[in-house]
Amino acid sequence: MALIVDIEKKLSGFSLKVNMTTDCEILAVLGASGSGKSMTLKCIAGIEKPDHGHIELDGTVLFDSEKKISLTPQDRRVGYLFQQYALFPNMTVRKNIACGIRNTKYDRSSAKKADNEKRIEDILHTMHLEGLEDKYPSQISGGEQQRTALARILVNDPEVLLLDEPFSALDTHLRFRLERELRETLRQFGKPVLLVSHDRDEVYRMADRIAVIKEGSIEAVGTKQEVFADPRTVDGARLTGCKNISQIREEGYNRIFAEDWGVSLIVDRQIEGIHYAGIRMHDLRILSPGMTGTEAENRFVCIVDEEIENPFSYTIMIRPREAGPECTPIGIELDKKAWQDIKKDELTVCFPPEKILLLR
Repeated sequence: MALIVDIEKKLSGFSLKVNMTTDCEILAVLGASGSGKSMTLKCIAGIEKPDHGHIELDGTVLFDSEKKISLTPQDRRVGYLFQQYALFPNMTVRKNIACGIRNTKYDRSSAKKADNEKRIEDILHTMHLEGLEDKYPSQISGGEQQRTALARILVNDPEVLLLDEPFSALDTHLRFRLERELRETLRQFGKPVLLVSHDRDEVYRMADRIAVIKEGSIEAVGTKQEVFADPRTVDGARLTGCKNISQIREEGYNRIFAEDWGVSLIVDRQIEGIHYAGIRMHDLRILSPGMTGTEAENRFVCIVDEEIENPFSYTIMIRPREAGPECTPIGIELDKKAWQDIKKDELTVCFPPEKILLLR
């Protein structure tokens, strides 16, 4: 079962141009606010209409601009979980779920009614909502509201799930537990799931694959491990949490000069069409004096400019001694005990060639 999306839509400030395919997996679209993530979901669901393109789900064409096909949202078999869940405040949990069952007004037979009641009971059990059937949304927790909204979607057995920032309405302390619950529900769903978020940790924990979007265009797609290891672009690196990024100039086949850091670096592959380099704070290595071998490459004595205390770690801002005071400080993250054990004014630091991100 595949979802194929190849669409264009003119938006304020940029054009949405999305081309991606997903199967029975969780694909996360990672992007900043206003990058076109939610608009992509709305086009798939039929809430918005693309200007051009094609959307297909399990062999059924949902939208085709050339063939003038555009199915209504009701005919698309798409489940859409809105950021704020969109529960009816004047209806109980049971009635909210019942509202999700399609076509009940066309068949009021006792057999159909019994079938609907069974579907509601089954989904109440599956989503662990038993005992909450007669409560209103204001009387249940944020997690229970989310499960109710999902139950209203799943009771119709949709062919794809679209999740729009599913944890944005929740307090931070609730998110981790609810992520676990939702992750289990999605694994059991067994059909395509498209999740959009700006939270890199959330998408890494939830998704099988990640697509990075910037101003309406997909910049990178791959497994979550591939995208984090090689985000390809500056925006992709920032969205996946890389805080050390420098403009570069090429010095040779596999050598660059990082202009913001003021150092020359060896990299592990050929440089082509690359204008920036990055390295994640946890990938920098602090060396003991006299270490040799591969760790002697990209090795610099660095001055400690600042130590920033986080709840469970320190961010140490360093500057290569040879670079001068005008260079941009580089962050390195250490757990508290590690920093307390080695704390000093100068550190010998290695930029492992295989850990340097080459970015467009």
